[in-house]
Amino acid sequence: MHARETVDRALSPSSQGLFDRQVAELCGVSIGAVQKWRTGARRAREDEDRRRHHSCPRCHDRALDHVTYAHLLGLYLGDGHIVRCRKEVYQLSLFCDNGWPGLIEEAWQAMARTMPTSSVSRRQRNGCTEVKSYSKHWVCLFPQHGPGMKHQREIKLTDWQQEIVETHPGMFVRGLIHSDGYRGMNYIRRDLPSGVRWYEYPRYHFKNESRDILALCGKALDLLGVAWRFNNRNELSVARREAVELLDLYVGPKY
Repeated sequence: MHARETVDRALSPSSQGLFDRQVAELCGVSIGAVQKWRTGARRAREDEDRRRHHSCPRCHDRALDHVTYAHLLGLYLGDGHIVRCRKEVYQLSLFCDNGWPGLIEEAWQAMARTMPTSSVSRRQRNGCTEVKSYSKHWVCLFPQHGPGMKHQREIKLTDWQQEIVETHPGMFVRGLIHSDGYRGMNYIRRDLPSGVRWYEYPRYHFKNESRDILALCGKALDLLGVAWRFNNRNELSVARREAVELLDLYVGPKY
């Protein structure tokens, strides 16, 4: 990187018609640098770096799409993680089963809309697709990041996250269930005097090893007025007909 004074000193003779080689020799810089300054490539890169640096809704008061963020928060808590890569740059990854292309697309869209200045990519893994994005500010948006597995540490929402979830609980639950749950059919056998009879009905499951994340899911379902219960220590379900029908408005089956 060269000082602004050096750039300005080079641009002046360039504007007067001197060749790039002459300007480079005069200013003691490379010909490539002079070419970038003359064509504006350096300024464009500086503007891009400045735009990326001031892209965080938490650090720089950039507007945050609360609906999309509620969805992405659910996806992250359900089956996502953040790792530090280099020079304070963090990678947010979501792992989506290849059998649900709609989920992969929704995860991509959620990342892109939440951090529009950071590119989002997809990487094929064994049986799944990793949707990932790099930014210095993912940890600002997801302060739940930390060493170790999520179920081995406390997961608690900050006040601003809690406000978003309380305003958009349906999108939060959608992210949780689509990442680490499902909507399926339950089959019940009944031995009747007339013989064996099978009944089937749809229900939702959300399974997670973190009791804190299970509790967050339960509270969001309460906000939606959806009845739920624990099936096991690490799994909750929504099985009542009216509750399933209500949750279908927000979640629905994976696709």
